[in-house]
Order: sequence, then C-alpha cells, then structure tokens
Amino acid sequence: MKKFVKWFSIVIGTLLILDIGAGMYFFHVAEVRGHKSFLSSSTELSKKDPLYKQRHWYQTVHKENWKMTSANGKHQLDAYYIPAEHKTNKSVILAHGYMADKSQDGGAAGMFHEMGYNVLAPDDQAHGKSEGKLIGYGWIDRRDYIKWMNKLLKAEGSNQQLVMWGISMGGATTMMTSGEKDVPHQVKAFVEDCGYTSVDDEITYQAKSMYHLPKWPLVPTVSLISQLRAGYNYSEASAVKQLHKNKRPMLFIHGSKDTFVPTSMLEPVYEATQGPKEKLIVQSAKHAKSMDADPKLYFKTVKNFLSKYVS
Repeated sequence: MKKFVKWFSIVIGTLLILDIGAGMYFFHVAEVRGHKSFLSSSTELSKKDPLYKQRHWYQTVHKENWKMTSANGKHQLDAYYIPAEHKTNKSVILAHGYMADKSQDGGAAGMFHEMGYNVLAPDDQAHGKSEGKLIGYGWIDRRDYIKWMNKLLKAEGSNQQLVMWGISMGGATTMMTSGEKDVPHQVKAFVEDCGYTSVDDEITYQAKSMYHLPKWPLVPTVSLISQLRAGYNYSEASAVKQLHKNKRPMLFIHGSKDTFVPTSMLEPVYEATQGPKEKLIVQSAKHAKSMDADPKLYFKTVKNFLSKYVS
C-alpha cells in the first residue's frame, strides 16, 4: 500500500508539474506581448485592396497624437485623433484586434470619416505604442475605453454623440465595455465585428483548433496564471455577461467563414444584449474580413443602423 501511495504521489506530482509548465508556456503565447507566429504580419497596402481609398487616406491624413494614463494607473497609452472635415458633434472610438494596433484601423477610420465623424483610434495596453507587457483581451481594456470616451468628451464638448466600433478582440472589447455602469450617456450605439463570447470560450476553442488539446486541465491552469499575473481570469472576461447589462443599441457583424472566432459565437452575443439590435452575416467572409469582402454592404449597414440613433 505504501509503495502504491508513493508511486501515485509521484505520478500526480509529475502531472502537476507538467500542467503548470504547459500553463506557463501557453500563458506566454496568449497574453505576453511579442511576435505571434500564428498571425499574419503583412500590412503592405495595395491598390487592389477593396479598401484602398480609406486606408490610403488614413496613412496620409494628419493625425493628432493623444496620450492618457491607463485606468489602472500603470501604463501610458497612445492614440490617434482625426477631427472630421467639418465640425461635428459625432465621434467614434475604434477598438483594434489582438496584436494589431491603431495603424491598422484605416478601413473603419475611413468609413466613419466619410460619414462625418471625428475618429479616435487608441492602442490597447501591450499593443502598438501603448505601454504594457500583458494583453487584456478586452477585459482590462474596457475600463481604458471608458476613460478615452471621457477624454474625448472633455476635449470636444459634452454635446458629442459617441459610437464605439471594434473588430475581433476589439469587438469583444466593445461588448465588454457596453456592460459597464459608467458608460457616458453620450454613447448612442455600439458596432462590434466578430468578437468572441468570452475569453474562456475563445482560448478553449483555440486550444482545440491550433493544438488539438482539451479544455481540462490546461485552460483553467492558464486562467489561474492570468488571475495571478494579469489580474483577471478567463471566465469573468465575458462579453455575454456584459451584454446582459447593456441596453444601448448594438450592431453585430460576423463573417460566415470565420474559423478564428467561429461564426457560431454570433448568436449567443446577439441574444444576450438587452437593447435594440441588428446583425449582419457577410457571406464567404473570413475572420475580420467582412469589411473587405463586401465594403458597400458593410458601409451601408453601419450607416443605416447608426442613422436611427445618431443625429
């Protein structure tokens, strides 16, 4: 019996060490700032790009550089601000995707500029020119976006009507922000593009999709490490839970061929929100490519939706 207990303890101890080691590795892959081999890094602009007009404008237009201390007081954050061509009381705040940055917001920035909006495009913590080493997956960032909103209102006046748009991780950030109690009353609507239901769901999906690994025990271990090092766990970082508290209008967009944040995640978030809502599924669009796949449909849908809530 003693021999069995000894060997059992050795096996359990070995498995525990392996689990912690694997958890630390995957935490680094998922949350530590740095190059991610599974992401495309091509940012070269081609005239064949369906959004060439908007992205070229964004590359060449004069941008004001705004800075702000993060909501947790730990990091200096960086943003671009582009006033509308004519003075307006309409402004949009853009939220970029995972390991992207504000320099890649050209399509959305151009779209909103053409609609007559002021454009604020921040870099999230641990992205672009903003400080930080750990990625917040929208959960940490939601508090920064509330602060960016208030900064914009202070700069442009309390009569501003605000819209928040986000893509991929930025879509999740948009949904997570919507459930905060102190979202300024000037925020009239949200537009989210291919955001995930929760960090737990997305990490679990990627573990299976990319590494053929089950959720247990790896994902809970990585989540625990995240709680200790980054200050949040994957279950609490839920767009669905936040949407249950949102009563503002929201437009949901997703590509029908999205295999990175699967299209199946659209319905749970759409059902969760408590405010006026619409959804658009762009046929044949892959992850974060709905705007590229059908710019006319995308722009028309966003414009028509916002016209009901932003005057």
